Amino acid sequence: MSQTLKFAIIQMHVEAGNVEANTMKLQNMLDQAVSTDHKPDVILFPEMWNTGYALTEITTLADPNGTATKLWLSHFAAKHQVNIVAGSIAEAKEDGVYNTIYAFDRKGEVINDYSKLHLFRLMEEEKYLQAGNKLGQLKIDEIDAGMMICYDIRFPELFRRLALGGAKVMFVPAQWPNPRLHHWRTLLMARAIENQMYVIACNRMGTSGESTFFGHSIVIDPWGEIVAEAGDEETILTGEIDMSVVDKVRSTIPVFKDRRPEQY
Repeated sequence: MSQTLKFAIIQMHVEAGNVEANTMKLQNMLDQAVSTDHKPDVILFPEMWNTGYALTEITTLADPNGTATKLWLSHFAAKHQVNIVAGSIAEAKEDGVYNTIYAFDRKGEVINDYSKLHLFRLMEEEKYLQAGNKLGQLKIDEIDAGMMICYDIRFPELFRRLALGGAKVMFVPAQWPNPRLHHWRTLLMARAIENQMYVIACNRMGTSGESTFFGHSIVIDPWGEIVAEAGDEETILTGEIDMSVVDKVRSTIPVFKDRRPEQY
């Protein structure tokens, strides 16, 4: 198994309430991502890329059971033989709307899905969305990984639970707004350091209503060092990570072996 993982992170503007425009934008950027010399092993999108935070209209805008999203991205993943952690979408189910990630393997199969566990009260998510009830565990080319969404990174116990389950890289789609750039970078670095894993995080950019989003999609290694970071423009951030670093860091500072969970 290869120890390297090439990534492409799609940092894009999301137009609230305009599913067609957002889908066309993502399609164009996806085509760019797979047509470069740096063919990625995995592609990551931002949070709620299909609808944005048009929460008052979310029931009518959401993709019923994610059917349209899964059909399109399954075909794309299989055609280009690429793994996709498909950001998150507004997904309509019988009991309400969820903020959900789908992950696809190189054959186009859905390998897992994850609905946001922690709803962000500052954007009134709890009034319009349902909270998920399971962990986001998956494998990308046999690499143990995890996925969570935006506000979830403020809950270190969720990160640790996935790390204890074997995750060596975490995928984080987000719509993280100004002025909290310092929080975004600091929390992601802390989660990478304390769990000795890679973090691959995609944040949207642009303006939506009264909110502005700073981008700064970022990849952080298990030492907390930045591998790659975007600015505030629309871009595709690419690079490569060496998964063998995770085992080296975990053997150098044996945090997991030295835990005393019976005391806390």
